[in-house]
Amino acid sequence: VQLQASGGGAVQAEGSLRLSCAASGGTFNWYGMGWFRQSLGKEREFIACITQNGESTSYEDSVKGRFAISRDNAKNTVYLMMTSLKPEDTGVYYCAAQFSGACVAAASGYRWWGQGTLVTVSS
Repeated sequence: VQLQASGGGAVQAEGSLRLSCAASGGTFNWYGMGWFRQSLGKEREFIACITQNGESTSYEDSVKGRFAISRDNAKNTVYLMMTSLKPEDTGVYYCAAQFSGACVAAASGYRWWGQGTLVTVSS
């Protein structure tokens, strides 16, 4: 499975961005998907996940109410809509896939990872 993340960029605080992650080489609607973030000097952290059918999602506390994960299985793509962005949201965002189909918060639960897309939020 190959994952290609895109949509990052520079934005001012309170702005919005939508990240996309296109999957290829596998059966996308079997996979649970997640988004993770790695900020400078910090470990990779969980942001959001979604089940294979899109019916269940989970979020890290600091992004609840601001970020929304969704997927389009017909397009083999998962999205992360980010609103009310804060400078502390700055980092490289990675999408990831795992075969269980569940919503998994632990990075160790994911088998495939995209290359990351950089989000920079200025105050």
